[in-house]
Amino acid sequence: MRIAAYNVEWFDALFDKDGGLLADDEWSGRHEVTRADQLAALGIVFTAMDADAVMVIEAPDHNGRRATEPALEAFAAFAGLRARKAVAGFPNQTQQEIALLYDPDRLSCRHDPKGVATGKKGSDEAPRFDGVFRIDLDIDDTEDLVEFSKPPLELACETSGGFAFRMIGAHLKSKAPHGARTRDQIMRLAIANRRKQQAQAVWLRRRIEQHLQASEPLVVLGDLNDGPGLDEYEHLFGRSSVEIVMGDGVAAGAQLFDPHARRALTRTIGARSTTARFYLPSEKRYLQALLDYVMVSPELAARDPVWRIWHPFDDPVCWKLPELREALLTASDHFPVTMDIDLPT
Repeated sequence: MRIAAYNVEWFDALFDKDGGLLADDEWSGRHEVTRADQLAALGIVFTAMDADAVMVIEAPDHNGRRATEPALEAFAAFAGLRARKAVAGFPNQTQQEIALLYDPDRLSCRHDPKGVATGKKGSDEAPRFDGVFRIDLDIDDTEDLVEFSKPPLELACETSGGFAFRMIGAHLKSKAPHGARTRDQIMRLAIANRRKQQAQAVWLRRRIEQHLQASEPLVVLGDLNDGPGLDEYEHLFGRSSVEIVMGDGVAAGAQLFDPHARRALTRTIGARSTTARFYLPSEKRYLQALLDYVMVSPELAARDPVWRIWHPFDDPVCWKLPELREALLTASDHFPVTMDIDLPT
């Protein structure tokens, strides 16, 4: 079985207000890429992956007129994908939903959120992801109230062969310091936003621990937007969100595993895998970063899964296929991460 995580930049801009595809020559949300070209590129990438399940990060918006699930299913029909069934969770206000596209002949998946609904009062016991988490962010003996701008998607999944497992799709993100003008304002706001992201990572980690304690096979995947050495404020916090989510430093039986994350955590310098590529206009060059992960619980790691980053320059198969290579560059500023694992089907 192949499970994938894929952040599709401004997927939302490829659909009209009723959820229909906009395969025309107007500009997409991607720089100098038309909607028709981005849709065609995405069709090539999704077809090449041929995954049983794809956790789509930045999926089309869910609002008063349009729903995420039928929009994604319309794309699957357009591209002729066997992963043609969509499931989403709690909608958000960012136009970047989290949703799963999966093959209903191989899997069944349903939104199955855990934790208590809190309302505005919040809870310090890992509440439901659309609730409020109480945590002291800055060690001032005062609890802060933290919310997810993009609530993680919790799924109960079962293969056609009867193997049950849990899946959590996540998109953690530290907001840019909008509104800040001076260097000090930018620094204060950036640190505050990063602190909130780490609180979200702690919240997610507590849910992960609940599943591990219940001996439930678990896959946590998506864009964590953080990692070792990603920004200059990391030293203030001691650990990145990735380390928190994985359980770095705890007993081996309580850790999640992703080989690319593990390699990055154990190397201060040297080669690192990357899953995203952004252009920096001020420096006139590209920045590459490791942001996307497919993490698994020990029970699943013991099944010897195989991971792959579909990087157009680093993966030799992608590089040797010009159509796929160009499609990966056109489709998004992130590249898919897949994991092949032997599960009863």
